[in-house]
Amino acid sequence: MSDTRVIKKYPNRRLYDTDISRYITLEEIRQLVLENIKFRVEDKRTHEDITRSILLQVIAEQEEGGNPIFTTDLLLFIIRYYGDPMQHSISRYLELSIRMFAQNQMHFTEQLRNMLGQAQQPMQILKEMADRQMPIWKSVRKEFIKNLSTKSKVLKTLRPGETNNDAPPSP
Repeated sequence: MSDTRVIKKYPNRRLYDTDISRYITLEEIRQLVLENIKFRVEDKRTHEDITRSILLQVIAEQEEGGNPIFTTDLLLFIIRYYGDPMQHSISRYLELSIRMFAQNQMHFTEQLRNMLGQAQQPMQILKEMADRQMPIWKSVRKEFIKNLSTKSKVLKTLRPGETNNDAPPSP
């Protein structure tokens, strides 16, 4: 038995979980994500991996109800980068930023639990922790702007339709 759960999407748009032998909903897909269960969604006819497409549907469903994560401005920003030479860099930057945010949140929560239980001035400790995180965010932003500037300079030197085989590789 594989470590990765296989979900099959049938032509009738229903999702079938082969591990538990029943149809499931997008909400149940969301629960698999929350429980860190590895899964793969494949098209029943073509056997193509369509996991990303299903995850985007889960996100769309979550965005429609309640408190969305993606603002309109953020969505416009992301859409503008599709097809742009910086698309890969933006994707990588967002992924690394979210990963760092999650790690910092875990670390912060753990520190908060340990410190606030015995602290006489919890607000001062919170301020000090925020001050320690600021250089990390500044360095990530600086690196992103540096990469953006480098790629922008390379692109400006090219004429329309011309490619640059000597350009630095994308990160």
